[in-house]
Amino acid sequence: MKKKIFKWLNHLVTGLLVVLLICVASLVVTSKLSGGEPSVFGYQLKTVLSGSMEPGIKTGSIIAVKTGGDMTRFKEGDVITFMEEDEKLITHRITEVIKNDNQLMYRTKGDNNNTEDINPVLAQNVVAEYRGFTIPYLGYFADFADSKKGTVLLMIVPGILIFLYSIFTLWRTISKIDLSNKTKDAVEETKIN
Repeated sequence: MKKKIFKWLNHLVTGLLVVLLICVASLVVTSKLSGGEPSVFGYQLKTVLSGSMEPGIKTGSIIAVKTGGDMTRFKEGDVITFMEEDEKLITHRITEVIKNDNQLMYRTKGDNNNTEDINPVLAQNVVAEYRGFTIPYLGYFADFADSKKGTVLLMIVPGILIFLYSIFTLWRTISKIDLSNKTKDAVEETKIN
């Protein structure tokens, strides 16, 4: 019974280490290829760096935003991610839709802010729409994973653990074969005598 449990745990640990390595590697590769945040199932993952949308979206959360489509489709109450003049992304709620000649603009405000944002957002500066998917505090981990230290820790350490675990498993298998051969030799020697 102990052997079955140990074997089951052995397979579970190996599987978890391989899955962890593949997940981390795919996140790092997709974020490097896209030049920014990784995409999953057509949603781009963004890290929230401020508390302007609290309590709904906490600082350090990961949010999924849907990119593409007609950026003039939004209405009051929608939450959008837009590009500021200094190339900074912001996610805020639309408080007013402004139609001016041939331009469409959105007045926005963070849920936790006392006042609306100073400048209205041009529709062409909208990057994505937030649709309510949030994982609190995972952004801290994502930022760490995107750093040099994080990449080393999350890519190399699981690889080393899998390598060491493979060596341990190989050593155990060789030990069992040696023990089996010794037992077999002892039985044959007993038969001869």
